[in-house]
Amino acid sequence: MRLLVLSRSPTLYSTSRLVLAARARGHEVTVADPLDFHLVVSRGRPSMFLGGELVPHADLVVPRIGASITNYGLAVVRQFDMMGVPVLNTAVAIARSRDKLRAIQLLTKKDIDVPTTVCARTPDSVELALSFVGGTPAIVKLQQGAQGIGTMIAETPQAVTSLLETLWAMGQDIILQEYIAESKGRDYRAIVVGGRVVAAMRRQAKHGEFRSNLHRGGHGAAVTLDRAYRIAAVAATRVMGLEVAGVDLLESKSGPKILEINSSPGLEGVERASGVDVAGAIVAHAERFLQSGGRRSHQKALDEERRLSRIRPATAARARGARP
Repeated sequence: MRLLVLSRSPTLYSTSRLVLAARARGHEVTVADPLDFHLVVSRGRPSMFLGGELVPHADLVVPRIGASITNYGLAVVRQFDMMGVPVLNTAVAIARSRDKLRAIQLLTKKDIDVPTTVCARTPDSVELALSFVGGTPAIVKLQQGAQGIGTMIAETPQAVTSLLETLWAMGQDIILQEYIAESKGRDYRAIVVGGRVVAAMRRQAKHGEFRSNLHRGGHGAAVTLDRAYRIAAVAATRVMGLEVAGVDLLESKSGPKILEINSSPGLEGVERASGVDVAGAIVAHAERFLQSGGRRSHQKALDEERRLSRIRPATAARARGARP
């Protein structure tokens, strides 16, 4: 199999691990920066160039699209799809998971639990919005963001108003979210590959910080998730239409709540905490994905996504109340 990994740098931990895992299984691997591609869109003949040459043949593309290059990265992934090259995570699925409000809307439509979230746009609506999320403290988030960037906690109504007005003035789209006090700066990161949780860790925020992201100084430890949390993580991934994802879950009094879904999860923290070869699991799934057809017809893909994301209320109810 000729594998093309889209990544800003081959030296990044996650990228280098994917390359090593693929080569260990006898595959050819190329790493290319999405920003180095030139897209050519013409009637019936989409194509791409890299370094002045046509992009070499690839059997499968594995996108590692960072939040800072989302728009152009998605265009590159979309172009591969238009050219008939199988892509492990599609542009539609990546974009869906990157938009926090859109992701939450899709999850709740399938009766998957999330922290209560409000989208407001005027100063006059702040008081009402706070009442919906249970008052302060409350979480203020940019609709686009990763690794805890753009996620803030506001302890008072005045702080919420000040934050929102400042961010609105900067043209940012904001969501206001319920603060789950019982989580105590802790959450769970589950890595889902091909509809299965292959690794998980508990993340604890450092002292004085509420964000548990390892990039923010949080600590990760191996954990075996209870069935309810595994069900929630897999269901959330299927709703997004992702083959590979990192799912962040909060422990609440009512059971697991989906916090965020990452289409390009970092592998370093979870591999070191869990001892699981996550990169190897991704490559193994890439093999199965390609063998099963990889790129299906548009209508078949839509039908399958509807089937996979159909979560019965009884299943969702079982995902509540259990604790890891």
